[in-house]
Amino acid sequence: MSVKIHYQNTHFITSAPDIRHLPEDEGIEVAFAGRSNAGKSSSLNRLTNQRSLAKTSKTPGRTQLINLFKVTDGCHIVDLPGYGFAQVPLELKNKWQKSLGEYLQKRECLKGLVVLMDIRHPMKDLDQQMIFWAIDSRIPVQVLLTKADKLKSGARKAQLLKIRKEAETFGGDVKVDAFSSLKGIGVDQLRARLDEWFAPAFADALIDEIAEDEQHDEE
Repeated sequence: MSVKIHYQNTHFITSAPDIRHLPEDEGIEVAFAGRSNAGKSSSLNRLTNQRSLAKTSKTPGRTQLINLFKVTDGCHIVDLPGYGFAQVPLELKNKWQKSLGEYLQKRECLKGLVVLMDIRHPMKDLDQQMIFWAIDSRIPVQVLLTKADKLKSGARKAQLLKIRKEAETFGGDVKVDAFSSLKGIGVDQLRARLDEWFAPAFADALIDEIAEDEQHDEE
């Protein structure tokens, strides 16, 4: 089922310290996760063609909450707290890690995970941990190798092929693409992947619509 999703209509709904403060666990959520300096906010802004949907900070590690954005009815994007940044107190880091793990393991409407990592420093331990978490939960993963404009074309392709090969050994549904918020590299691929994950929400809406029409006909 091919549906045109207008990502530019995405808007902020709420911030929550943990899953208990999020709205009802229903519809379809796609979560964005990555190290605190992976360019997550910039990627969300580029995806939606908005300059400040997600707040970018010069100090990585500022995103301490789970941020929820509505794309369209039944479809949400979740910006998870950045992980792996050294310059925050251990207690705070452990708190983020707990809310992150809880979200990934218990949120039933999570149907896809986008893991962002700097193309020059990919697949760190926490990145891999995040991917294996998703695979264990049978959640498909889209890896974005961000800041792809920092490498020349040849080096970029070589790095992409290397990480794709590595991802194949993980098992599970893991796709890898190069991405640049600055140059727009990989934006179309990201939108296509999200379209695929969000599609069931439109199928459900269509079924409801047909059922409603049939009910009116019977009346």
